[in-house]
Amino acid sequence: MCGLVGIVGKDPVNQALYDSLTMLQHRGQDAAGIMTVQNNNLRLRKANGLVRDVFHTRHMMRLAGRIGIGHVRYPTAGSSSSAEAQPFYVNSPYGIAMAHNGNLTNAHELQQQLFQKALRHINTTSDSEVLLNIFAHELYQQQSLTPTADDMFATVSRLHRQIRGAYAVVAMIIGHGMLAFRDPWGIRPLALGQRETPTGMEYIVASESVAIDGAGFTYVRDIEPGEAVYITDAGELFSRQCADSPQHVPCIFEYVYFARPDSFIDKISVYASRVNMGRKLGEKVKRDHPDLDIDVIIPIPETSCDIALEMANVLGIPYRQGFVKNRYIGRTFIMPGQTLRRKAVRRKLNAISSEFKGKNVLLVDDSIVRGTTSEQIIEMARDAGAKKVYFASAAPEIRFPNVYGIDMPSANELIAHGREVDEICALIKADGLIYQDLADLIAAVSQENPQIKRFETSVFNGEYITGDINQGYLDALDASRNDHAKHQQSSSEDANLELHNESDED
Repeated sequence: MCGLVGIVGKDPVNQALYDSLTMLQHRGQDAAGIMTVQNNNLRLRKANGLVRDVFHTRHMMRLAGRIGIGHVRYPTAGSSSSAEAQPFYVNSPYGIAMAHNGNLTNAHELQQQLFQKALRHINTTSDSEVLLNIFAHELYQQQSLTPTADDMFATVSRLHRQIRGAYAVVAMIIGHGMLAFRDPWGIRPLALGQRETPTGMEYIVASESVAIDGAGFTYVRDIEPGEAVYITDAGELFSRQCADSPQHVPCIFEYVYFARPDSFIDKISVYASRVNMGRKLGEKVKRDHPDLDIDVIIPIPETSCDIALEMANVLGIPYRQGFVKNRYIGRTFIMPGQTLRRKAVRRKLNAISSEFKGKNVLLVDDSIVRGTTSEQIIEMARDAGAKKVYFASAAPEIRFPNVYGIDMPSANELIAHGREVDEICALIKADGLIYQDLADLIAAVSQENPQIKRFETSVFNGEYITGDINQGYLDALDASRNDHAKHQQSSSEDANLELHNESDED
């Protein structure tokens, strides 16, 4: 998962881009980048690390210009090389910079076609670089010295017919404007905002509405599935539906875990959807597990806090904050390697013993992926004095890998893959385990926007909506995502970095 932002302003946009990226930091902590344009020259700073660590005063002063894009990243396939930090750039046609959130499911095929048709070389393993080069090649086919909005939309239309998977994209075409577009399924989110200034209207696109708010803009609407929005250097806005048969099928995991609770995505309040999840899960516990002797409900901070509080209201059981979270530790399931993840859990959470001692506790989390974190948290609760430890997940069993831009690991590393609930319960050493039903999860989210009839739920049911995923693809994905592959790739990248220093490092 990644976060992106693009701004066409009347004044310098470097600070607004930085502010937006800090609001999107939860979407990726591996790398960050900003690229701006001034006098038809690109200004770039990107590197591994958090936003606050990548950008210093000297970098911000260099990032002059009133048009720019930004990106925060974590690596879908495990690569953490700074060479794959975004935005990416190609010099023809015009000079194009691009940031991408998602994953192309036919990237390898597209890369081969690119070389055969356009003699374009892809220098990284990133599908985002493939996407950029396809876009550049198709835009070149328009053969226009001064590309129009029609040229941009025709290019996106041809792009939609070639690429498969999930993608939300923002691109700068130097000297002409900024283009944003979304895949025909609307899997990955993208929103549009604006603000009136004394010198004219400014526009912003971002992965979540919270980034629009944080930069001082007003949310206007979500970009529709398959739609493209083009904003010229002069500030004129054009939009058009560019997909042949768009359908609205957003990723439901955005609402479960990834998005900030103060965001609205596709007219759905993330906070309200999580409250609904808690209500549904509480009703399931009351209906199916009336014999559980629960003294207190404790969330695993922070995503599940709203869920657990609503469960406590439904069940009439006290809600307590039993864990204190260290906010300076990254998301553990994103971290490459089981050893790192295990160490990080203990550094990230600490139990308040008085809330556990002598009690039967129900721990609530948003989801269970590998089970590593859940097992250790249950152990921490027992060490703090809990008599019994029950565990509830606001999401159903995650049995299948994600192919649309979330680094949900190799299927064999998913604790629910090929296992039933009783087996999972034994593995994480809980006294009882309750999962949300998929129908209830869908109802909890769709309640906030009944116009959305379907969600992307492949990690739960193995149904991949793009229709191009087979076992061969999943086997190849497994080979690239398992911990051994990530370790090998990381070692290779470390060796390469010994020979290469980024030109913008200082």
